Parts: sequence; structure tokens; C-alpha cells
Amino acid sequence: MRKLVYYVGASLDGYIAGPGGEIDFYPLGDDMAAWINARYPESVPTHIREHAGIAPDTPNRHWDTVVMGRGTYEPALEVGIASPYAHLKQYIVSTTLDRVDDPEVELVRTDPVELVRRLKKEEGPAGKDIWLCGGGTLAGALIDEIDELVLKSYPVLAGTGVPVLSGAFRPSLFAPVRR
Repeated sequence: MRKLVYYVGASLDGYIAGPGGEIDFYPLGDDMAAWINARYPESVPTHIREHAGIAPDTPNRHWDTVVMGRGTYEPALEVGIASPYAHLKQYIVSTTLDRVDDPEVELVRTDPVELVRRLKKEEGPAGKDIWLCGGGTLAGALIDEIDELVLKSYPVLAGTGVPVLSGAFRPSLFAPVRR
């Protein structure tokens, strides 16, 4: 069975974005970019992969499917990109989006738990796991389905914004496996 992996960048105080969805305050040094490109190349959006030094034929290492919420998807739409991760099977979970104008992106208006449970049982396009790309509200809804958590910790304090996970108080224990 495939795993759902919540791979997300966060400030030291636990925010994945500013209060208005800002992410431009996260410092991304060459060393961190190299780390991301080498270990998680599939997390780099398709339209910037070549600019980031990732060859078009670079295979996905961990995931072949991505699940994201509307707030994570909208920044791509705002710059005219309807399929930000064309190298992955893409699902957008939203009850407020009217439609998605790309046949490679599936809009899911139903329960995200039901979606993830179905995806976990299916063989992925490349036999790999599922990436939960964000955001905090979707992660909160899927907390019981998250099998692995990978936090990229940025050396910045945000003060407020979109938390890594939002929802009811439900402590969930994860076992650290690497730092």
C-alpha cells in the first residue's frame, strides 16, 4: 500500500505561508536548493525544473501523485499555470473552485480522506507514494492518513500565517527517523 507523505516547508514557528499566502520571505540558499533538487526533485514545479538544474528526464524519486488544496494550487493559477506538477498525477481538493482548465489535473470536491484512502490502495502511475503538498487545512483533515512527515525548516520566524496543520486539537505522534 502506498504512503501519504506530508512534505512541507515551514518557518521555525510552524507556518507554511504568511497570512496572505506569502512564501517569498523564506530564504532559499544554494545549499538548500541543491538538497531539495537531489532528494526531492519531484517537488520542484515543472515550469521551473530546468531553471533549477533538473533535467526534463529526471525520474521522480519518492512520489508519482500529488494532492493539494486550493490555497496551494492558486499561486500557480495566478501566473497562468494550470498544471504546476505535470510530471505527477495531480489532485486539487476544493469545494470552492468552479473548475480546473487542464485535463491532467483532477478537481476533487468530495471528502479528502476518501480520496487518499482510495489512492493508497491503487498502484500509482510509477508505483511510488503520494505527496501531500499542502496546505495546513487539508493536512489537518488528513492527519490520520499521513504516514510520513518531512519538514523543511527555514531559519525564519513568521509570527503568524498558515500553520503546518490546522484543525481540532488531536496530538499525533510521529517517530523521528532522520534529521
